[in-house]
Amino acid sequence: MEKKSSNGQRKLSIIVMFIIIIVALFLLLINFITDWLWFKEMGYVSVFFKQLFTELKVGVPIFVILTVVVNFYLKRLKKSYFAKIASTEATDMKKLNFQTNIISLVFGLVAAFYAISNLWFEILQYANSTDFNVKDPLFNMDISFYIFKLDFLKQLNEMLIGAVLLIILVTVIYYAILMTVHTPNVFEEEAQPFNNDDERYTGSNNPFEGMGGNNPFGKAFEAFGKKVQREPKPRKQIDDSNFKQLMHIASGQLSFLGVVFFVMIALNFFLKQFDLLHAHTGAVYGAGFTDVNVTLWVYRALVILALFGAVTVVHHIRKKQFKKIFTVPVIMIVVGVVGIGASYLVQNFIVSPDEINKEDKYLERNIEYTQYAYELDDVSVKSFAADNQLTSEDINANSETVRNIRINDYQPVNTFYNQTQSIRQYYKFNDVDVDRYMVNGKYTQTYMAMREIDEEKINDTWLNRHLKYTHGYGVTLSRVDAVTASGQPDVLIKNIPPESKIDEIQIERPEIYFGELSNDYIMVNTSEDEFDYPSGDSNAYTQYEGNAGIKMNFLNRVMFAIRERSLKILVSSNIKSDSKIIINRNIMERVNKIMPYLSYEDDPYSVVADGKLYWMLDAYTTSSYYPYSEPYDGKVGGTNYIRNSVKVVVDAYNGDVSFYVVDENDPMAKTYQKIYPQLFKSVDKMPESLKAHIRYPNTLFEIQAGVYSRYHMEDVKVFYQNEDVWDIANEIYGTEQKKMDPNYYIVKLPGEKSAEFINSIPYTPKSKQNMTALMVARNDGENYGQLVVYRFPKSKTVYGPMQIEAQINQNTEISGDFTLWSSRGSSYKRGNLFVIPIESSLLYVEPVYLEASNSAIPEVKRVIVAYDDKIAYEPTLGEALESLFGEDANGGSTTSTGGGDKPSGTTSKSDWIKRASEAYENAQNALKSGDWAKYGEYMEELENALNKLS
Repeated sequence: MEKKSSNGQRKLSIIVMFIIIIVALFLLLINFITDWLWFKEMGYVSVFFKQLFTELKVGVPIFVILTVVVNFYLKRLKKSYFAKIASTEATDMKKLNFQTNIISLVFGLVAAFYAISNLWFEILQYANSTDFNVKDPLFNMDISFYIFKLDFLKQLNEMLIGAVLLIILVTVIYYAILMTVHTPNVFEEEAQPFNNDDERYTGSNNPFEGMGGNNPFGKAFEAFGKKVQREPKPRKQIDDSNFKQLMHIASGQLSFLGVVFFVMIALNFFLKQFDLLHAHTGAVYGAGFTDVNVTLWVYRALVILALFGAVTVVHHIRKKQFKKIFTVPVIMIVVGVVGIGASYLVQNFIVSPDEINKEDKYLERNIEYTQYAYELDDVSVKSFAADNQLTSEDINANSETVRNIRINDYQPVNTFYNQTQSIRQYYKFNDVDVDRYMVNGKYTQTYMAMREIDEEKINDTWLNRHLKYTHGYGVTLSRVDAVTASGQPDVLIKNIPPESKIDEIQIERPEIYFGELSNDYIMVNTSEDEFDYPSGDSNAYTQYEGNAGIKMNFLNRVMFAIRERSLKILVSSNIKSDSKIIINRNIMERVNKIMPYLSYEDDPYSVVADGKLYWMLDAYTTSSYYPYSEPYDGKVGGTNYIRNSVKVVVDAYNGDVSFYVVDENDPMAKTYQKIYPQLFKSVDKMPESLKAHIRYPNTLFEIQAGVYSRYHMEDVKVFYQNEDVWDIANEIYGTEQKKMDPNYYIVKLPGEKSAEFINSIPYTPKSKQNMTALMVARNDGENYGQLVVYRFPKSKTVYGPMQIEAQINQNTEISGDFTLWSSRGSSYKRGNLFVIPIESSLLYVEPVYLEASNSAIPEVKRVIVAYDDKIAYEPTLGEALESLFGEDANGGSTTSTGGGDKPSGTTSKSDWIKRASEAYENAQNALKSGDWAKYGEYMEELENALNKLS
């Protein structure tokens, strides 16, 4: 009975242990399984399994090979050890073989896992590399070697060196095991002859003997002091034969490992020579005179010495000249130190005194390869007269340019949207985006923002956060150039549901389930209706009709309850069998999870196309290994190659993510396409309605502009002397001076037939204020990505932005208003200064915003237009242009009417009379209420209207 009970308990224990293992594996695999379900929902299962399959395809053979090789190695060790080492100890061979197999398996598993988990993507890049068809000038290697292969080879070499050290450790451990189970007879015993020394001495040792034979002291001493005769122990001495055999076996392993180690060191120095192409010595980024003529040869000498060391280590170990093994390493250290010293001496005493001549050809390489790395090798340079010969006819002939001049600024517009169009406290516009649309038949630059749910403003219950408030709703859109009578943006799409004044833009699917602020998972198609939008005193509700989400069967409910650490997912009665969970709703998180090997723009922008809402995101291929290219941040090892080769589109309702390759000449993008053929699509497959909203990203443009400020100089001597270095111009924004950012415009460029969407940035000479050039990136159609630099004559002064800002500061009327507004408790803010090319002249425009102390909404108060040496300072852009170029010279730009929300073109005499009358009445009302700040503002408006009538 006891035996049966024991067997039953053993079976129960096995079953319990099996269940525990299954549950533990299930818990460990939950993230993996739920991620797989999400990738399956997205249609990118092949992307999800690419890493796993690569790791298995490469890792399993590596594991098998390493395990077999190490097992073979250890068994040879064991065989040699047992053949040459004598031992009286019995060995359990079955146990030893088991330990040998375990060590081999562990070594193979650890080494293969570490290698493949760190190198799997580098292996794919290596295997799928695309040639640049450009070779470096020093080693004549295609650039693809540096971009796709060099880093892989360096990491692989480091791992091999680590593997050699690990094998040494394994060898020591295995020897310890062998010596434990088969202890060698290192010591042998030599028997010693037995001698009875008492037979040689006949005297007595008893000091009491002379006192008489019967005295008690003498008897006691004889009893206790009598010697005990023992047979001597055998003496141990080293068994020379066993010890020599041990050293012989160890020397064989040391020889092999020493050879491999020295070969790996040689390979390490061989690869280090290629790093010279990314070095920065003296004036050159890349290999310069000292690098090529000293450092490179030092590396080559170290390679030869390391290979020589691989030969000598075998010889010295065989000859038991162990101290001489360190001869080559010491020589290598000496060569390295001497090389460093020689490099320092050559750089400082040979190159520096004659640097311009010594580095001439290397600087030429530096210029050429940096230009290519940042796509600046094909910049179109054109002369721009800046002759200041604009007429009213020119202004009106360029109406597309003039009526798209931005007088609204990002931050005030965002503030205005959130104050007037958020509708409810739980809605938020994260930011506004500049784009262009056809607005009632005209190509128009606009601001647009999506109205998202602000999750921090929702009542924090599980039902509200995950079932009820699931999506944002609609957009707000306004023109960049139009304001109402109160100086606020003139909104063309507004309210909930969206009301559009634009014939071409009608939003049929306004719900926003995926956005910049969407961080919580949500449950859809539940028995609880989703909040859709506020409707008067009540709310409208809906059920999700899109494709996103993972079906919530029982097993999925269990897994997602564990993943999200929410028991409510498992027990909620609102969740049905056809309910779905939507995860990874934040668009940045969503895109990065699918493809983490691209760099992404921080700020996605919103788009309306075909009645639906989308997010567009710029993605970059980047590298730090482009030869002779200077990193754009100036730090050695920083990014020195960049392309905006991929545009990502995210459906705001369904969450579909599409990656479109827009630069099919980029070898990095081609390589990624080979690795992920199901992920990357040709731009030809992008709908035309979305193509129309592709923008040249300001982040890339700013990087290119910064690099071009120095690398526009192609003459080596001019480049070396920094004779013509440019700065990106500064401006006063708000009340502080700052470097200008690129700005988007719709402009008819000189020599072109129609206006187009561009971004531009002005240059000034280094430490000067006058303007020397204007860089433009084209955004539309076949011209997308073309860079144009308009260079201004060096024979005349072309005002730079800060010189215009100085003229504004010196204008008594403008400075007086600034002082007045500040003294009344209001705050003014100067917007961006826009440099706009029209025909062969330049126009400068700067809006001024005023924010009253009791108002959180800034308003456009004045528009400053500078041309030649003249400045106009008026309430509207149209009036400012008329002030400079004569009546009706407003180019179709909008002006406020003095009442209502609709802007109009020119301002008639009757309009000015109406403004004067309204300003007077408002001033009187303010006076009666004691609001002196408002009284002063209205009196100023009255004065301005009367001046216009005089």
